Amino acid sequence: MQTNPTYSSLVAVGDSFTEGMSDLLPDGSYRGWADLLAARMAARHSGFRYANLAVRGKLIGQIVDEQVEVAAAMRADVVTLVGGLNDTLRPKCDMGRVRGLLTEAVERLAPSCERLVLMRSPGRQGPVLERFRPRMEQLFACVDELAERHGAIVVDLYGAPSLADPRLWDVDRLHLTAEGHRRVAEAVWQALGYEPEDTEWRTPMAATAPPNWAGRRLADARFARQHLLPWIGRRLTGRSSGDGRPAKRPELLPYGDPAQPPGGTGPALPPEGSGELSGLS
Repeated sequence: MQTNPTYSSLVAVGDSFTEGMSDLLPDGSYRGWADLLAARMAARHSGFRYANLAVRGKLIGQIVDEQVEVAAAMRADVVTLVGGLNDTLRPKCDMGRVRGLLTEAVERLAPSCERLVLMRSPGRQGPVLERFRPRMEQLFACVDELAERHGAIVVDLYGAPSLADPRLWDVDRLHLTAEGHRRVAEAVWQALGYEPEDTEWRTPMAATAPPNWAGRRLADARFARQHLLPWIGRRLTGRSSGDGRPAKRPELLPYGDPAQPPGGTGPALPPEGSGELSGLS
């Protein structure tokens, strides 16, 4: 691994985690760890180029069909690929198919770039994801195997207890807050060989008094009403929060180019009462 490398381009591939939910900007768009990473890399390299093809709600098959070939053709120095987690959260999931599609994505992307970055995604503490955890760990075992086979970097966010803290997760309980995304950006930055800017990304947040019983029940009710029930409704109708939504940075252009602003495109939040959920994919 290089020390303080001079990568001149970055392409991010994936779903809502890489799109940047729920790191909300004042204009209603999302930023996220990939944008933060690109900003740091751009500060080190004049003319740095960045594309973010990730779209919320995408399954690994959609990522392969819609993003992988586009990313490979860009021939970027660094490509990040995070996908498959949305598949593991579906009631029915063929993990053999997921592994096969992830393998296809890695085999196509690895020869197209100087450095391919894969991740073991962070996991939140609490009961919501416990039933899906075995599938997640199967996915991460596949990530490890593919990285070893193709010389990719694995950023182990799942193995960082600091990122499991519920305070680093948004109210939808599936997406990181701004502070969570900042920590992920630092983790990838260090994995690429840059000098740490924050050595504390693995450090747990300072302890605070937990919410009382009434506060927890109120939060649970709000979560079910605003996030869980709409998510179930979309599963039953075959819809996704990313349907019809374009990538926020679809072209590999200089970072800061007015044609592609650093943040996302368009409002991140649905109209009040729309029933569309921007959190759960």
